[in-house]
Amino acid sequence: MIQSMTGYGKVTIAYKEKKINVEIKSLNSKALDLSTRIAPLYREKEMEIRQMLAAALERGKVDFCIWIDKDATLDATPINGALMENYYRQIKDIAARTGIPEPQEWFGMLLRMPDVMAKTEQEVLDDEEWMAARGAIGNAIEQLQDFRRQEGAALQCKFTEKIDNIAALLSEIEPYEKMRVEKIRSRIVDGLNKIREVEYDKNRLEQELIYYIEKLDISEEKQRLANHLKYFRETMEEGHGQGKKLGFIAQEMGREINTTGSKSNLAEMQNIVVKMKDELEQIKEQVLNAL
Repeated sequence: MIQSMTGYGKVTIAYKEKKINVEIKSLNSKALDLSTRIAPLYREKEMEIRQMLAAALERGKVDFCIWIDKDATLDATPINGALMENYYRQIKDIAARTGIPEPQEWFGMLLRMPDVMAKTEQEVLDDEEWMAARGAIGNAIEQLQDFRRQEGAALQCKFTEKIDNIAALLSEIEPYEKMRVEKIRSRIVDGLNKIREVEYDKNRLEQELIYYIEKLDISEEKQRLANHLKYFRETMEEGHGQGKKLGFIAQEMGREINTTGSKSNLAEMQNIVVKMKDELEQIKEQVLNAL
């Protein structure tokens, strides 16, 4: 079954005092175009994350983001009390020795001193948290793949409808094709009959008519187009990852329809060819989204 390259997945899990958020979005692209935004704590795992995404998503323009939400009460920058007391004692000692007046607003001044409000501890990623984050990434990927499968099913219904329409239009050409041959023959003979002073060999005329009509024959184009329609249907059932192949088949279908149009010197047939081109153009637009 077809899968679309369009997809979305988002997962949020709770881990101790924090929430781990993972969001993945994908759109159509000729190859895998992956961009990531990774929280600093998980940067060391970027290559592993990229490998997970590449293996699961195969193709598309993919935006990946993982970030952490923490409880504001737990994430507040701690005050370094010991350092603050040390600054206080030093300033009082200097004031006593030099006679410089002590500050009126001690607390505000001490909080502005270097490193009093600085975080000194560095968070380290442990195996337990990484397994939780990795599980969230896997769930987000699965959500995106489910989205792709749903979109792919809708695409397949659309393709089937358009292929059926082209097949129906192809069958409409046959009556006009037979009519066309008789019209060509009658037009040429009538034209020659109007030129009374010209004598012509009827056998030679018949040979030339056969040659001319053979050049306008579209039997091979019709057969090849029917084969392409069948191949397109079969390819849709092969599984995902057939988007490029479907695009190539659509191009071949276009060649046969164009040749049929160039050989159709009957207005009714040309009108049918225009309708076929319209149906095919809609297939070409949507096949760009197929994985």
